[in-house]
Parts: sequence; structure tokens; C-alpha cells
Amino acid sequence: MAMTLEEFVHSLDLRTLPRVLEVQSGIYFEGSIYEMFGNECCLSTGEVIKIIGLKIKKIIAEICEHIEGCERPQPFELPMNFPGLFKIVADKTPYLTMEEITRTIHIGSSRLGHPSFYHQKDVKLENLIIKHGEQIMLNSVEEINGEIMVNCGVVRNHQNHSFTLPLSQEGEFYECEDEHIYTLKEIVEWKIPKNRTRTVKLTGFSNKWDLTNPFPKGFYGALILKPVYEIQAVMKFRKDIVRILPSLDVEVKDITDSYDANWFLQLLSTQELFEMTSKEFPIVAEVIEAPQGNQLPRSILQPGKTIVIHKKYQASRILASEIRSNFPKRHFLIPTSYKGKFKRRPREFPTAYDLEIAKSEKEPLHVVATKAFHPLHDELSSVSVGDQFLVHHSQTTEVLCEGIKKVVNVLACERILKKSYEAALLPLYMEGGFVELIHDKKQYQISELCSQFHLPFNVKVSVRDLSIDEDILAATPGLRLEEAITDSYLLISDFANPKECWEIPVSRLNMTVQLVNSFSKDTKSFLVRTLVEEITEEQYYMMRRYESSFSHPPPRPPKHPAVEETRLTLLTLAEDRAIGLPKSPKSLHVDKKLHSNQAGLDSKVPVGCQNDSADLEKEKSKSGATVLAATNVTTEISKSKKHQNCALHCMGLIKQENDKNKFQSNFNPRVKVEEGLGREPKGLQRTQNGYMKEANKNEDAATKWKMAGPAVKFE
Repeated sequence: MAMTLEEFVHSLDLRTLPRVLEVQSGIYFEGSIYEMFGNECCLSTGEVIKIIGLKIKKIIAEICEHIEGCERPQPFELPMNFPGLFKIVADKTPYLTMEEITRTIHIGSSRLGHPSFYHQKDVKLENLIIKHGEQIMLNSVEEINGEIMVNCGVVRNHQNHSFTLPLSQEGEFYECEDEHIYTLKEIVEWKIPKNRTRTVKLTGFSNKWDLTNPFPKGFYGALILKPVYEIQAVMKFRKDIVRILPSLDVEVKDITDSYDANWFLQLLSTQELFEMTSKEFPIVAEVIEAPQGNQLPRSILQPGKTIVIHKKYQASRILASEIRSNFPKRHFLIPTSYKGKFKRRPREFPTAYDLEIAKSEKEPLHVVATKAFHPLHDELSSVSVGDQFLVHHSQTTEVLCEGIKKVVNVLACERILKKSYEAALLPLYMEGGFVELIHDKKQYQISELCSQFHLPFNVKVSVRDLSIDEDILAATPGLRLEEAITDSYLLISDFANPKECWEIPVSRLNMTVQLVNSFSKDTKSFLVRTLVEEITEEQYYMMRRYESSFSHPPPRPPKHPAVEETRLTLLTLAEDRAIGLPKSPKSLHVDKKLHSNQAGLDSKVPVGCQNDSADLEKEKSKSGATVLAATNVTTEISKSKKHQNCALHCMGLIKQENDKNKFQSNFNPRVKVEEGLGREPKGLQRTQNGYMKEANKNEDAATKWKMAGPAVKFE
């Protein structure tokens, strides 16, 4: 029965591709124009075409929220490379059978090809009962004993229970809520059901987008994505892929069952090649569409070239990023067979907890402190800038707090003195700064680095890989080896030289080939050449996100001390340091000797707070004094079910308006006064938030904070 091309696309089951169509009523444009804007526009009556794919050509976006003060924007085309991040809104329209789900939803081996649904009622199986509302993950579709089945799974008590459902399974299946964040490319390829629209929420937008932002300013809301499809087809006597818009005014008839499809070219993509069974390799293929910008020798992958595809497999790579202070950074995938050599480079550690993770049994970790820290308890060690430590192991120790002994997780270290060593205990919650000191001059292979040290790890190429013409790693100033990943590859070679093989990534190299025949020559002793692959920033973040989602979560970081304990300890410290210091407001400056000797104070406490604390009681005792903000060093723990964050509050004691100039001239030159801003120092936003929580208990304190005149800004 004849139907329009658009009707055919609407009823098409992608799992039944390829399909052979005969044009019943053709269309012809005058002037012998066979192609317009990259799409075929002339199909003759009686012509036979083979449909091999249905792809989304473009996306039409429509904002579904009313924006106050703006007219409702018209639907617009959203570029396929739009650098936004989206969250998917679950479709409220149910699927009535498993067959409908498999016909419209992409289900595959990719990480994105496992959609989840729930059923309104219990589903009774032979050995399992799927409860209503329970999340069902669809993993794959395969033929079992002559019947097409969907491999599914549910997770109960952290254990996966697998089962199968036939395509005839009926019921109301609804999409589950998806908390993941996706790029537009991922949504287009995996998350838009055929013949349906997709509602998403814009959650982020890259500032690197050179074109005009199509969304209203400040828009982060819901929009509807409507796909516009194009048909990928093969025609007789042509060795290229024809692209046809479904809106082309022709009528077609499906003649797949009565026509020999072998008359057409047998075209396969790299993903389809990888889905073939291992027994079908090696095979000979002709390249029809070559990948753009591939790093392989040009003589191998070009249209018309005959290649041998030896096998498919999973291979490991090391994900690395260039070490540089400015953006953008380059990212690489380094094979473990890379023959270059590396030298170690110093690592940076923002906390003592990072030191605990990075320590190695091979050698003690030697670091130098770049940030000062003063402990809250006498049993713990203070840290000054320039102190050197040898990190040994983590342990627990008892500290005295208000006469009660408490257990604290600490890092046992040795402080390196001029002629001796001194035992030091650093709390794991310590927010300091450390840089590694490297004494190892040895050159390492990348496999040795991965086996002997914990990733991430900083290195620099000392000897380039001489087996390749251009080693792109050799020119980098330094590399951060971040993690080991596993990816899918095809092993190919030139048909004329089948013993020299190359690895090509399945997910990042788009190529179309025509199968010629099987390959019968002996290729057991072939040489495999691997290349360092440079990847885009988008590919890098997608890899980091997926690898992290499949790995075990990191251990919970150590907790900070309680609020009251911290507040009392710091107030006592301030009072002790106030003894013997000048009381006059003119002496708000910091004595140079005191500043150098007392570098143990936490770097979040501004220089000069030691003296400010001494004047606190004196200023409070003055009746009618016009003090706008009081100095106090406090720490508040923001408690929640999952996290406990500690913020160190610091408010400078500042005189009235007529003392601003004196204060600015006497205060430490690293600190300047922003007159009339009435806000807290830059970089201490968390401090202000934490203080405001505390100030809610004391309205007077809150009023003083909001009315404060000059504020201290740290540069």
C-alpha cells in the first residue's frame, strides 16, 4: 500500500532497518537540480531506494514558560553544537507496550542507552514480582529462543536482579525522573523518543559560545525540543549516502520482503561494526565516508580506500590534561603502550585529607606548606608558611575540649627542622596548602607510573616517543595524569599492508564502510600502532562524568569540630594574644615582628585581627560608642544530613567614619578599605552567610552587620 514518505517515517520501526522502498509517485525539480541544501530533492517514479538510517537534522526549540515583561518568543532553531546543559523532564504520556518503548526509545550498549521506566501496577513474572512504582532499567534487546525480549533489571538492597520482558508485555509504563545533566548532542542521539517531543530544562550555558545566545537573558527554564528528521538512504549505482527530508512530496511503497537488498551497497558505521560478533572478523571493507580530522595517516582512511578490520575489543587509556594556569587546557587519551618517558612534577594539595589520599608506601611524601594554620587544640600542631613535612600515616588522637576528651582524626607527620625532626599531628579537616618536593630524578614509562603511584599524578615528558612521527605530548609544559578509562576500539589496517595495524575509537570516529568480503590471510603476527588522541573539552568532561558515575564514591571527608567548641577556643586564643598588646585604636597596624612570628594563624583570619581582638572589650565598654562592627573570630558549622562545612568568620573592628583614613594608613598594606560598601570581604561569601545565620539569633548584631560602613577587602 502506497503512503507518503512522512507517513512511512512515522510508522518506521528503527529496529527493522534497512528497508527497501519503491517510489510510486515521484517529484522532479526543473533545471536538473538533484540536491538542494545537502538533501535529495528529485526522486523518479519507479526508483528503488534502501533506507539505512533516520537521523535528527535539526532541533526546533519552543520556550514553554511565560517570561514577565517579554512577549512569548517564537519557536527557533537550536544549533546542534549549542554548548548548553539540560535536565530531562519525564514524559507524562505512558507507553502501553514494551514494543512501543523499543520502537521509539534508543536502547543500546552505550552508557546513555539504558532508559528507566516504572509501572502503575505490580508485574508478576515467573520468579519475580516487579512492584508498582519500582524503577525498571532496560539494558538491551535480543532474540531468545526465536522471540524478541528486552533484558531488564531492578536494584534492591544494592543488588541487581535481572529478568526479561517480551515485546507483547502490556501496561502503562511511565518514564522515571532523570537527575542526570546532558548536552544537546546526547539528548539528540539518545534521549528524544521517535515521534515525540522532549521537554527539558536549561541548567547551564558556556561562555565560550561565539554566536548569539538564542534564549532570553537570564533564562534557565523549560523548553520543548521538536526534532526535524532526515532519511539516510542508498541508491543503485551510487557509492554515497543520500539524505532525504521526510517532507518531500512523494509516495512510496515498502517492498523489503520481495526485493533482494544485496543489490545495494552494504554500508555500516563504526558503531554497527562494533556490534558485529567477534566471529565475523576479520573482514575487508571499502571506505565510503571518511572521518573528519582523524589523526591516522591520510593514506589509510580516505574514500575509496580498501581496509581490513581485524577485530573489536576494549582497550585502556590514561586520561590526561595539560598543566597550565590559563584556559583552555588540552586533553589527551594516552595508550599504555606509549613509549615516551616521563619525569615527576610537584603536586599541590589543598587539604591535609588530600595528603592522606596521595601518600604512598614506596616513599614518604615530602611537602612544604604554602598556607599557615593554627590548631584549635594544644594537642595538635600549628603550621607556618615554609614548614616542611614528611607524611606517614593517619591515626586518631584525643584532644581536650572543655574538660572532655574527644577523638580526632589526624595525619601523623614529621616536621623537618634544621638538624632534626619533630613529630607533628595535623587534623584531617585542616584546610591548608601544600606543594610536593620531588627528589626522584628517575624516568618512568606510563605503565610504571600507573602501577607505582596513585592517580592523579603530575609529570612532564622527558623523552618523546620515537616510534611516531609527531609526539603531541612532547610540547606540553606538563601533564596531569587523571584516571585510567576503558574504551571501545576497532583494529584496522591497509589492505595492501595488513601487518601494520591501527586502533580507531568507535565513539569518536564516524566512518561509513561497505563490506566487501571476509579476510582469510594469516594476521597473527601484526604490529599494532597506537596514537595519543587529543580530545575536545566536551568529550573530556563526558568521560570524567561517566567514569566517576561507575566508580565507588569517595570516602566521607573528616568532620570539623563542633561550633561551640571552635568559638570558645578561638575567643580564648584572641584574648591570650591580646595580653601585652597596645590598646589604642591607633595601633591597629601589625607589628612586623609579630606578623612574622605568628604566621601560624589560619590564613582566613586577616593580619591584624590579633590586635583587633585585644581592643574588643575596651570598645564594648564605651557607652554611646559609634562602633559599626565588632571584631570577633568565630567558626560556624553548617549542619545537614549529608555535609558539615566549617566557615571561619572574621569581622574587622573598624572605627567611625572620621577614623577611616587613619585606619587605612595604619592597617596592613595587603588590606584596603572599600568605603561605604557595607559588605563583607571578597572571597569570604560563605563567612557572611554563616554569620547571618548566627545573627538571626541576635537582631542587634544583624542590624550592625547590615549598617556597617567601610568593609575590609582582601587582595
